[in-house]
Amino acid sequence: QVQLVESGGGLVQAGGSLRLSCAASGSIFSFAAMGWYRQAPGKQRELVAVIIRGGSTNYADSVKGRFTISRDNAKNTVYLQMNSLKPEDTAVYYCNANGPGPYWGQGTQVTVSS
Repeated sequence: QVQLVESGGGLVQAGGSLRLSCAASGSIFSFAAMGWYRQAPGKQRELVAVIIRGGSTNYADSVKGRFTISRDNAKNTVYLQMNSLKPEDTAVYYCNANGPGPYWGQGTQVTVSS
């Protein structure tokens, strides 16, 4: 079974940076797309960023210019570099893989203080 394990979450002050990692149990190139979602308490899970097999990326409007999704196929790892963090970015961040899938990680907490 495919396993996705997130890491890198934590507490950061507004304006700071954080890098999340998602380690997959298999080759990430096996998936048509991998992405990051986030969910704040009482809110629906929302797409943050996605990277498809060919390398193209898409971002939620709220994070464009601040977040960057990338991958390292040799390490079977997807990253989310988060810069200029805002309190509104506070959420549990989940790694997702699809095609085949979807598969989900357990999430990592990101808290941005004002």
